[in-house]
Amino acid sequence: MQDTVRAIAEGTCGSRNYEIGYADLRGLLGDEFRHCQFAVSIVRKLDDGVIDAVSQGPTQEYFDLYQSVNNELNDRARAISERLVAVDVRAVPVRATVHDGELDDRFKSNLRYKFSHKMAATRAGLGWIGKTDLFISKKYGPRVRLATVLTDVPLAPSHPPVEESLCGACSACVDACPAGAANGGLWNTGSDRDDFYDAFKCMRYCRTISRSNLHREVSLCGICVSVCPRGGG
Repeated sequence: MQDTVRAIAEGTCGSRNYEIGYADLRGLLGDEFRHCQFAVSIVRKLDDGVIDAVSQGPTQEYFDLYQSVNNELNDRARAISERLVAVDVRAVPVRATVHDGELDDRFKSNLRYKFSHKMAATRAGLGWIGKTDLFISKKYGPRVRLATVLTDVPLAPSHPPVEESLCGACSACVDACPAGAANGGLWNTGSDRDDFYDAFKCMRYCRTISRSNLHREVSLCGICVSVCPRGGG
């Protein structure tokens, strides 16, 4: 059945601009997901031309790309889940992002969603978490969006799980962050996000700059994505 899951996931997404990984999340998820503790991690590359143009916060093109790629990922995750269910496999799609109106008081208190796409992708060995809390894909750098499909089919990790940051001494994102949200600390699986990154500082700045640049209040900036030397090309 593992081969069936892989064939459906990879056949649904194809290879262009996508990377698929598989992860064992047993012991890492809450009760809500206790019946589906294996993951298909879906990585979708963003357009370099759009990201390269982000130097002073989000552009309209970046906002439109962000929205369209999220929608595309949600469609892919849903399609994979439906095809798995059709062959009697339990599957739960976890969308790339959720709307503000769907976020509960717990999220608003700590800016942590009930499921972490970044955790699934690191456990699948696809990359690590950078100094501004971005997922850094080994293949595409931070110029990606993520979605996940959870299943009860035991899936062997596609690569050895990544346990620590590979950013080293690079401080490009830290230096460029206008919110001062990162302190330069390195992520590892034993650290907490708040040890190296202040999500509230980031959110407040994103809301301010998006009002200025986009005339709407959203949690979107993109500067750290654009300056990372792992991106582009």
